Amino acid sequence: MFTGIVEEIGSIKGISKGANSAVLTLSASKVLEDVNLGDSIAVNGVCLTVTSYRQDEFTVDVMHETMDRSSLSSLKAGSKVNLERAMMANGRFGGHIVSGHIDGTGKILSVKKDDNAIWYQISADKKILKYIIEKGSITVDGISLTVARVTDRDFSLSIIPHTLENTILAYKSEGHIVNLENDCIAKYVEKLMNFGNLDSKQENKHEITREFLLKNGF
Repeated sequence: MFTGIVEEIGSIKGISKGANSAVLTLSASKVLEDVNLGDSIAVNGVCLTVTSYRQDEFTVDVMHETMDRSSLSSLKAGSKVNLERAMMANGRFGGHIVSGHIDGTGKILSVKKDDNAIWYQISADKKILKYIIEKGSITVDGISLTVARVTDRDFSLSIIPHTLENTILAYKSEGHIVNLENDCIAKYVEKLMNFGNLDSKQENKHEITREFLLKNGF
């Protein structure tokens, strides 16, 4: 589990590609301070497992499913990446609940300066957009961000200087592909609301409706 607060910018030192998989070697410092084999580290928002490490680098395996669903397949030696260690139970929850299991990718449509902020307009599939609400949370390349605007085709973010300085968003421009993870709460609520309809033959259905939630104080 992660919070979407990027700890440092790392870089790709090497990539060993298989037919549909890859082994990435990444340079880093902060996220390696207390690393152990098997630890989870989010790389551009994708939860990956540390398979080996040294003082200034670590390796991770990327399986076929992850290559298909994320932008990791486009990385090359020298690419900058956002890095975050798994959340500690005694730490501050500065972002929102991030699983590191991305829902898909989006494409940056435009980048525009607005005084001290930068606006990013990002297109996404409708299956992702349906969970995005204005002033809600979205994870972009592992960064917990607040949605400023949303349409049925895209959404927009207003990024402060601190975020640009401490993440790889500053390296992103029109046409770049980014990893997206929706707020998981919306997905769980949808599943509960529709659970009774998943199997028409299911006996003793317990449907949760809007009326039921209102009646019970939600």
